Amino acid sequence: MSSRNKSNTRQQQEQFIEGCRYLGLKLLAEEYQQMIDRANEAAIGYYEFISNIVQTEAAAKRQRRVESLIKSSRLPQPLKMLADFDFDFQPKLDRRLIMDLASLRFIERNESILFTSQKNGVGKSHIGQSLALMACQRGYKTFYTTCSDLINDLNAGVYEKNLEKRMRKYTNPDLLVIDEMGHDRLYPNKNKIQTFL
Repeated sequence: MSSRNKSNTRQQQEQFIEGCRYLGLKLLAEEYQQMIDRANEAAIGYYEFISNIVQTEAAAKRQRRVESLIKSSRLPQPLKMLADFDFDFQPKLDRRLIMDLASLRFIERNESILFTSQKNGVGKSHIGQSLALMACQRGYKTFYTTCSDLINDLNAGVYEKNLEKRMRKYTNPDLLVIDEMGHDRLYPNKNKIQTFL
């Protein structure tokens, strides 16, 4: 191949990559040659080739969205999985109720969930964080905070005269998880579900 042809090919590749990035096709920009090679090896048709690219890009975009939601949720690390919760450690806990909460239908119904217990260390935080992680994975905007952080943040908002802006952080998400509410007695209203651990 002549140096002129090589230069044209390189320029076409650069334009292609630039076009992919402009359209947000990040994976295609990085892996287009491997995709072409796989298509040649499998001898697939044009439609299947394009369909595979679109599906791969869509899956990558969904994954980036989930990662972004998890990051903006401010969930503590390491992330808590419901599958890792030891239900045998809490035999009085209604496992079916927790599994029902894991469907996240309470978000669509605009219901509040309150976990209460007479003791600390029974798994309330684990379950709450697990539900928040599941919400992120299903595309819900989620925010995690502790009660003391929330109060301190809102007090600072009063002092700095930007309370309304700070409030949006807590009112905009689809799911708000407030952890470590202490030992204060909380009496949910009739629109809340109360779960005892």
